[in-house]
Amino acid sequence: MDRRLVAWSHQGVRSRLEHRVPQTIEGAFARGAKEMIVVLPDSKTIYNGSMYSSSVTTGDFERFIAHDVVAYIDAHCRTIPERTSCGLVGHSMGGYGASRIGMKHPDVFGVLYIMSPCCMSPMAGGGPGPADQMKERAIGSEKKVAAAKSPADLAAQSPGFAAAQYATAAAWAPNPKNPPLYFDLPTKDGVPVPEVQAKYTANAPLVFVDQYVGNLKQYRAIAMDVGDQDGLRVDAGKLHSILDNYGIANSFEIYPGTHTSAVADRFQNHVIPFFSKNLCFRADCQ
Repeated sequence: MDRRLVAWSHQGVRSRLEHRVPQTIEGAFARGAKEMIVVLPDSKTIYNGSMYSSSVTTGDFERFIAHDVVAYIDAHCRTIPERTSCGLVGHSMGGYGASRIGMKHPDVFGVLYIMSPCCMSPMAGGGPGPADQMKERAIGSEKKVAAAKSPADLAAQSPGFAAAQYATAAAWAPNPKNPPLYFDLPTKDGVPVPEVQAKYTANAPLVFVDQYVGNLKQYRAIAMDVGDQDGLRVDAGKLHSILDNYGIANSFEIYPGTHTSAVADRFQNHVIPFFSKNLCFRADCQ
């Protein structure tokens, strides 16, 4: 039997899910999901996240997912090399990646699942909260950047999710002439820098989704989910509403849980079955 490809682009959740991947996938198959190839590409950078974007300093991870990974699997595995037999899913930063890449590459993927997507709205670099707290956080980040002697030095000071602000800067505001970190921050002395913030805004799916309505209408199926205790549910709901307003068929579920508490369960009992139902499992399927 031919098998299909599901590209599981994700970030941040890797440590919580990867050690359970075999059990999770086998669990889905045991419950009746059709056989498929599940690929978990490593898209980390020194800041623990590529944002699945194209950066001149940290790499073109958008092309890596949409072209290199798919081409490699088709060349080395038994697949049906058609977009209708290829799906894309991601969680958190990977959910952002699934949104971004999914909107741009319906020629590659035919089914899309977006899990708890981050970074959907324009980012100010300081995070949510009162203005004085945002400015204080921004200044703190600037001081860390000024003191860092290398990307590795900065990454060591900001492990895990704390590095996300630098991951976004490297992805969306790279600057090859700004050593030693080679990116620009969206604030200076805690005050927004309009030119840099404009770059962040340009990379926000809720800003550019209107440009890709025609692309999104080409998908066989689109689904999105998010936990009811996840602060990202607001922007996820906005994306769902935009798709609805444009008449783009999509399912949206808010389930009981936090940002990370139900990822393995969702993947086994919802994501894999969704692709099992909606991917093409015959070469002549359209």
